[in-house]
Amino acid sequence: MSWLLPVLFFATALLYAAVGFGGGSTYNALLVLYGVDYRILPTIALACNIIVVTGGVWRFSRSGSLSLKRMLPFILTSIPAAWIGGRIPVSEVLFIGLLGVALLLSGLRLLLIPQPSNKSPTGQGTNWPVSLFVGAAIGILSGMVGIGGGIFLAPILYLMKWGTARQIAAACSLFILVNSLSGLAGQLTKLSDLAILGSALPYWPLLISVFVGGQIGSWIGSDRLNANWMKRLTAALILYVAARLLLRWIALI
Repeated sequence: MSWLLPVLFFATALLYAAVGFGGGSTYNALLVLYGVDYRILPTIALACNIIVVTGGVWRFSRSGSLSLKRMLPFILTSIPAAWIGGRIPVSEVLFIGLLGVALLLSGLRLLLIPQPSNKSPTGQGTNWPVSLFVGAAIGILSGMVGIGGGIFLAPILYLMKWGTARQIAAACSLFILVNSLSGLAGQLTKLSDLAILGSALPYWPLLISVFVGGQIGSWIGSDRLNANWMKRLTAALILYVAARLLLRWIALI
């Protein structure tokens, strides 16, 4: 493993944690660009996701921003769907294509969609049928690609006028955590069946890198630096990696 990879994972965790996400899509993309076997990428990325967002979920819970009751319909369907997605074998071309599109949408979302205000809670009720469908759809895609799904959930919650910026960030942190845990369980089962689980073990230093980066990013995200500046920097990183990944995908097909 290149010494530069832990440094890049540290920087990614720092930037994503500062804006309320885990970074799974970018972890995957970096591993693809470094030539790691694509079959073990989701396992590594989901483990890193869990480490980064766990602290955020704890902080949001203590501050009262996290409502488990309102998130229940999303979670009820996303957890089993993420496990199923993690169990589904995908080709390298499909995996890189899906990951590239996920990164592109993530970067554009951060760059173009403004955050809702923290000063005016909507107080809207939960639309259970829509929430159940959204949770299932994002969950299965997240499990397949090895991401938490917050990059897809956040703009949907924004369009639904679901809550304030802090409430949506808290909801996405919880969603990423439960999807990552469920998707990781599916991925581990699949890798055990393929007898290649052990090939992911040499990448354990990446877990330490994202732990340190995530802690620093969460500290930075607590209004210590300009939030818009951090969003633009993170979006620039994501779009650059997305472009590299999509070019690789085009070459494969």
